[in-house]
Amino acid sequence: MRNSPTSSTRLINFLGSMNLAISLLVIVAIASVIGTILKQNQPYTDYQIKFGPFWFDLFRSLELYDVYSALWFLGILAFLVISIATCVGRNTPGMLRELRHFRENVQEKSLRAMKHQSTLTTSQSHTEATALATRILHGQGFKTRQKVDAQHTVVAGMKGGMNHWGYWLTHLGMIVIFLGGLLDSRLPLMLAEWQGNLKPETRNIPAGDVPAISQLPPSNFSYRGSVDIPEGSRANILFQPMRDGYFVQHLPFAVEVKEFRVEHYSTGMPKSFESDIVIHDKDLEKPLETTISVNHPLIYKDVAIYQASFGDGGSEVKLRLQPFSTRYAAQDLDGKIFGDYKLTSSDQQYTLELKDFRLFNINDMEGDEGKVTKKNVGPSITFKLRDATGQAIEYQNYMNPVSIKGQYYYISGVRTSPGEPFRYLHIPLDPKGSKDRFFKFLTNMQNNELVKTAAIATTRNSMQQNSLQNAEMENQVIESMVRLTEQFSSKGSDGIMQEIAARFPEEKRENASEAFMKVLNASLRSVYLETLKQEGSQGEPSEADWLFFDDSILAVDKIAAYGSPWLVQLSSFKQIEASGLQITRSPGKDVVYFGSAMLVLGVFLLFYISHRRIWIWIKPQGDNQSDLVMAGSSNRNQPEFERYFNHLQGIFQQVMAHEVKHVSSTTND
Repeated sequence: MRNSPTSSTRLINFLGSMNLAISLLVIVAIASVIGTILKQNQPYTDYQIKFGPFWFDLFRSLELYDVYSALWFLGILAFLVISIATCVGRNTPGMLRELRHFRENVQEKSLRAMKHQSTLTTSQSHTEATALATRILHGQGFKTRQKVDAQHTVVAGMKGGMNHWGYWLTHLGMIVIFLGGLLDSRLPLMLAEWQGNLKPETRNIPAGDVPAISQLPPSNFSYRGSVDIPEGSRANILFQPMRDGYFVQHLPFAVEVKEFRVEHYSTGMPKSFESDIVIHDKDLEKPLETTISVNHPLIYKDVAIYQASFGDGGSEVKLRLQPFSTRYAAQDLDGKIFGDYKLTSSDQQYTLELKDFRLFNINDMEGDEGKVTKKNVGPSITFKLRDATGQAIEYQNYMNPVSIKGQYYYISGVRTSPGEPFRYLHIPLDPKGSKDRFFKFLTNMQNNELVKTAAIATTRNSMQQNSLQNAEMENQVIESMVRLTEQFSSKGSDGIMQEIAARFPEEKRENASEAFMKVLNASLRSVYLETLKQEGSQGEPSEADWLFFDDSILAVDKIAAYGSPWLVQLSSFKQIEASGLQITRSPGKDVVYFGSAMLVLGVFLLFYISHRRIWIWIKPQGDNQSDLVMAGSSNRNQPEFERYFNHLQGIFQQVMAHEVKHVSSTTND
């Protein structure tokens, strides 16, 4: 009765099983796909905007935002290393015995039972046949060993033992790769964090204010982070993301960006970009100057500096803030990108947060013929306007007017959330190419005295034309025109519709809306005509003038939802670009390269080298003749080995036929 395996034996069999290794490799492969598709180590706010609260919390609990440093991923890697090492350790003794054992004790009946076997009869003596078989196998690259018996001699040949080296190199190569990955992981930082020696910083504060518990020394074993350096500036730190926070990693040197250059395609996409950098290090006699570009990094002191991105480096801008309401005053502001500026008004306080400046903006624009083409619409500025309660609205304003179907507009995009697309406000330009007429028209709408004067003239003229003389009706119409104009200029058409909904039952709202809009249109036209007179215009307005009127009404209607009391216009700028550098120190990289070379070589040996065995059983017969039983086996690629065995049999027949007078053969393969 066989003994049951012990617990340790079962554990070793489990750890060294092929099923376990394949299962773990599949999990690692799936995790790597997730880590490739889902951009890693981004700010948590970006993930919240992209996935929403439910999926954001689920993915965070699974640690998918930093897959390669997740505990479960590192645990799988460690378990996989143990499994592969167990498999190698368990199978290596048998393989070594296989390489040393020529199996010269094989029996004749075993050889005759093999799939590839052949019988030859020769007139050579037993000694001569043995020498001939040995010589042929040596010529084919086989190592041989003989067993001489009183009744027979066995010549056992073996070659292709390097195939087993393929097994070792493949498995050991995977172990080396995984160990290299663990060397470059954040496991040391996580261990230090568990011990309470490190704590990620989550506040958006200057690097100099980050506490020591969130800072890493230059001697840190491995790190990977990024830093944006404006032209003419230098940095000796980088920010290493860690979940919803970051660590400040100090560098053993300082990096200065002397100049940044970028080339664009005609579509506006960046074609190439590079930076002239200077390395300042006390160990250097003089600073090291070089140029880096995409895929051409600088490696200094085992630290690789990559050209990864680019952006604004604090461009200087001049802004003109033109109010939409007479309650606010116009302002001029000199600022820098990434700066925050307090704006005061008569009743509220705002903060203007300058976020980005772009010199080129390639947008799809519709031409006069309705054809959409890509066009550079010039510089733009992105900013947020935050009120006293902390609520912020984001804007993207273009510096230059944009032509749409032959009409020029000043365009301003607005959105209340980063996940939303921009909604655009189109402010028409007058024949002089300025916004003066639009803002004059808007100001006149908010001037109740002017609106009332224009309403009186319009109402009396209309009543005279219709032979009506009713003072009470005249006053009601004038008051309605003034009230509706004031309401439209402050709340837009939505405000008027809300008033109709509050004052009239549902069955009368449609008629009331039609009447209100007629009165409002008459009032706005009269105010617009007064605006043209203030410009010195004589005679009837042209078709272009009325087209401008229609565009202005559409723009005024959107101002109520625009959210800003000012139109912020970019007057001039001085661009300062920043080079985005990724700086890494990865000692495990060379380990991974070495393991990859082992893996490639091992796969080559496994697939292209076969472990082959040939046995020649030589048995003397009477009349100085000998019988040869030749058999062979291979561990892989049986069709190719069958062709080789037939070729080897032919070699034996040819050599024997040349050296003796008679050779006969019987083959079964």
